[in-house]
Amino acid sequence: MTQSIKIKNALISVYYKDGLAPLVKLLAAQGVQLFSTGGTEQFIKDLNIPVTAVEDLTGYPSILGGRVKTLHPKVFGGILNRRNLAGDQSQIAEYEIPEIDLVIVDLYPFEETLKAGGTAEEIIEKIDIGGISLIRAAAKNFNDVVIIASKNDYPTLHAQLEAQNGETTLSQRKSFAKTAFHTSSHYDTAIFNYFNQEEPLDVFKQSLTESKTLRYGENPHQGGKFYGDLDGMFTKLNGKELSYNNLVDVDAAVALMDEFEEPTFAILKHTNACGIASRKTVKQAWLDALACDPVSAFGGVLITNVEVDLETAQEINNLFFEVLIAPSYQPEAVELFTKKKNRVILKRNEVELSKKQFKTLLNGVIEQDKDLIIEGPEQMTTVTDKAPTEQELKDLFFANKIVKHTKSNTIVLVKDDVLIASGVGQTSRVDALKQAIEKATSFGFSIKGASMASDAFFPFPDCVEIAAEAGITAVLQPGGSIKDADSVNKANEKGIAMVTTGVRHFKH
Repeated sequence: MTQSIKIKNALISVYYKDGLAPLVKLLAAQGVQLFSTGGTEQFIKDLNIPVTAVEDLTGYPSILGGRVKTLHPKVFGGILNRRNLAGDQSQIAEYEIPEIDLVIVDLYPFEETLKAGGTAEEIIEKIDIGGISLIRAAAKNFNDVVIIASKNDYPTLHAQLEAQNGETTLSQRKSFAKTAFHTSSHYDTAIFNYFNQEEPLDVFKQSLTESKTLRYGENPHQGGKFYGDLDGMFTKLNGKELSYNNLVDVDAAVALMDEFEEPTFAILKHTNACGIASRKTVKQAWLDALACDPVSAFGGVLITNVEVDLETAQEINNLFFEVLIAPSYQPEAVELFTKKKNRVILKRNEVELSKKQFKTLLNGVIEQDKDLIIEGPEQMTTVTDKAPTEQELKDLFFANKIVKHTKSNTIVLVKDDVLIASGVGQTSRVDALKQAIEKATSFGFSIKGASMASDAFFPFPDCVEIAAEAGITAVLQPGGSIKDADSVNKANEKGIAMVTTGVRHFKH
């Protein structure tokens, strides 16, 4: 049964008026009596459309600085009464309450005020009371009432009323109610999270209102969606829509690049850096990053923290890649990249990123603080007789940044601010080191004089011995093993400098 209901009376009270005029004009043309408050009432009057003030309906003025306007039985009785119950109808007749068939209301801009850095008093005053109550009441009574809680729904309702002579169906009203409850729940989540910063309750609440349907998930047989404001994060200058795997790699690329201040270029495959270099120019950083592993670079995600000029773009253009991210591009570079329509060119915008991360797991969600710590030379404690040189300290710091963003178990080898190889995602640290050495050798890098970083401590001295035999001269590890002394003694025996940081960077 469609249960079509014709709208006779409407309550309109909105903070933002944009896009409202055409709908108000249609309602007036269809003979709907309008009730309104404050600025919305004046807006309707300015359209030369008759409107009744809510205070004339209730007999009470807006009080407490506007905190109380619509909270009255004549308003909520008109919304919540059930048209098919004789008792409800008897009471609204007794108390002369008009049936309100349509509620159009939005909410005070709480999130916008919060993002704009409003004072505590300004933020609190943007917690809507009347609006949220109207939304819940009208949505609850969707059998008889239409609730419009978003300006995005104005065109939809306009089209329905125009096509159906001022009537709505039950399915249409229920759909609007669903949207309204989404609006109210998102609003309450934002308020809760604001209050939940000090001595937080152990609850998990997130609400993201924007989404993109992805081509598929990790594999073609899996569906995929991204929830969040991707357009706020990046300006896409060229290319196809990002895939699930693209987004995972892009996230890893952004996190890695945020560790570096000097001009740096990185190439990632499957969230791990296969090439990264810091140099005085972006072009040289690109060339040295590509030299790390030109094979794995094919089809990778590229990122830099400085502008891409035409000369650098011409070098990059020789490689097939999926995504390129930079803070800016010379126009000529963009023109060159856009000659190939599928590759994605992103300009990264200034967006504050969350300090939390979470994912679904088993029958729940796990959440943690992001790993925002990185230990530089000041946090490195020399534990061997031989201390690292100034350049080795720089390389150990560089390697430590990469280790932090590489799948465990991992070993990273660096020389002169360039990644020369890494062993990633191995089931033992020895395997990770052997993989790194083999890879560096296969691409013609000399390991003699290289620095090595490990994401966790050495339970045995075997890695130190292998590193020494390969020519590695400085090692960084967090320390903390009950057998740390064995590794330190082996390093002293082999003439290697070793530092510990006291901080482990596992990345599972």
